[in-house]
Amino acid sequence: MQIVKIEGFNAHCVAKGIEREVSLFMLQDESLEIGNFVMVHVGYAIQKMSAMEARSAWEVYDEMLALEAKGA
Repeated sequence: MQIVKIEGFNAHCVAKGIEREVSLFMLQDESLEIGNFVMVHVGYAIQKMSAMEARSAWEVYDEMLALEAKGA
């Protein structure tokens, strides 16, 4: 997800039209800024990612969803 707003250890993030409030607590030693991408798991940012890594992850997720929809 991409960070669009940061308030303390919380961030407002978006990805593919979905918006979430995300805790940055686990990445408090990272330098995070608006526009950065993070991997989110159960409401926590668990890894800072490059734009390319984020795009690649979404491509894989989209492929998995397409296969699931086909019943593969």
